[in-house]
Amino acid sequence: MTSQSLIVAPQDNPGPPAGHVAESGRPLRKSPRVDGMRRDNLNYTLMSAVYLAELLCHPAIFQPRVQSVLKNFFTGGIDSPQAIQTALEAIRKHLNMEVAYVCRLEENAAVFEAVDAADPDAPMKPGGAMKLDEIYCGHILEGRLPQLMPDTAECELARSIPITRTVPIGAHIGVPITSASGETLGMFCCFSPRAQPTLNHRDLEIMQVFADLVGSQIISEIKNDRRLASNRALIEAVLDEEAFSCVYQPIVDLSTGRASGFESLCRFSPEPYRSPDQWFADAHAAGLGQRLELAVIKSALAALDRLPPDVYLSVNAAPSTIIQGGIEALIGPTMGPRLVLEVTEHDAVSNYETLSYALAPLRKQGVRLAIDDAGAGYASMSHILSLAPDAIKLDMSLTRDIDSDAARRALASALLFFSRETESVIIAEGIETEAELSTLRMLGVPFGQGYLLGKPAKLSTALDMTAGNGLARSFVA
Repeated sequence: MTSQSLIVAPQDNPGPPAGHVAESGRPLRKSPRVDGMRRDNLNYTLMSAVYLAELLCHPAIFQPRVQSVLKNFFTGGIDSPQAIQTALEAIRKHLNMEVAYVCRLEENAAVFEAVDAADPDAPMKPGGAMKLDEIYCGHILEGRLPQLMPDTAECELARSIPITRTVPIGAHIGVPITSASGETLGMFCCFSPRAQPTLNHRDLEIMQVFADLVGSQIISEIKNDRRLASNRALIEAVLDEEAFSCVYQPIVDLSTGRASGFESLCRFSPEPYRSPDQWFADAHAAGLGQRLELAVIKSALAALDRLPPDVYLSVNAAPSTIIQGGIEALIGPTMGPRLVLEVTEHDAVSNYETLSYALAPLRKQGVRLAIDDAGAGYASMSHILSLAPDAIKLDMSLTRDIDSDAARRALASALLFFSRETESVIIAEGIETEAELSTLRMLGVPFGQGYLLGKPAKLSTALDMTAGNGLARSFVA
């Protein structure tokens, strides 16, 4: 959203005349556009918002439209921390105060999310915290102090709070940030070391406008933090209780129809149901991705002792898990040549040198490397070019309807040519129809996987699929 969309006075309503006096006793600021500020400047946008906030306090001047414009500004494309920081500066300067801050309430403390101060040595620092009863916030929320104090010397309780003298604080405005349900989540405050006799309820209303708008960003962050905390607790419970199991899907030699290997897939037991991809995504977001992936890999590797010696096992790991390490410690001395590691994740890898370095000891143990979901996006193609995999797995979006889609056939053919040039092999995922299988065989795809060839199953069922079948020598040495 650009500042040009913040039109402060509609053409059919020119707004208050120049020099119009608000209820505060101060003239309303002229539109920043009149003052000549550049339209493409963020400061212009914020000063426009201040002007609009003042107009918001005048119901006769299109209040719903003004409110909509302000909401669009704060919920638009501007980065949340930048919007909050610039809003603090704008309201602080507008009210002629020295410090403005937004804090979150955590137990009995105020944690400062963002601070704007004329003096860099102000006691409030972003990320810092103070007890609620050491500052005004707790007293305001309990109703012991008013939200608006033009002169703290006139309030006996304010005079008795040490911070009033040590900072000092001569004037203070503080309004709560509340959720839609009415829960108080934080405070939006401004203060000055000097008394400000001209401050009044109009200024308090402007503060509340900004508190509501800035608060929407804070509330979103708090909700996200709570969601992550809830997910973390759930995933830790899954790890503690081992509330997951492994199933095995055959990877079939398309020339013989025999299972040459199995991919281990994870299933989670907690209700309500969530897909495995969601479980792993939530685990990584909560900082538990490596622990969960290592636990699943350890469980899957137990199947190798029961699978025929010429059948391999394929397990999945995100680049971040590989880089953090731990997989090599799970691999027994004879497991490597029978193990394939599938690199998952659709996100780009920032440093392939680091990832290659982490893969080196695994490959030295004989572990083969496969790139999952090839053709699904830029990231998988970058993995292929940078990691020199032993196998490339065609994503099911490429396999789907390949019999009737020339573009899919062309891309699959290109990857087949690439695999021949790089001495890797192609495995087509998601094969579900005879027509898809026939087309893939015609193109020369050597291996396939999908419901048509075998659904993910418990290990006992997987063992039945391997009876009498051998491993494709072109893939596993």
